[in-house]
Amino acid sequence: VVQDFPEVFPEDLPGLPPIRPVEFQIDIIPGVAPVARAPYRLAPFEMKELAEQLKELSDKG
Repeated sequence: VVQDFPEVFPEDLPGLPPIRPVEFQIDIIPGVAPVARAPYRLAPFEMKELAEQLKELSDKG
């Protein structure tokens, strides 16, 4: 996307976002596994597109 539309992305990133007055966190309970849920169903063309995007991202590292 960045290569296709370079005019909408800044040359240099401004850095990290500013510190916010509220800090969010996820409290982890030792010994408890994360909740595993089945993903939403996708139409075949959506699944193909998702697979292509994941492969592309995986190839980039």
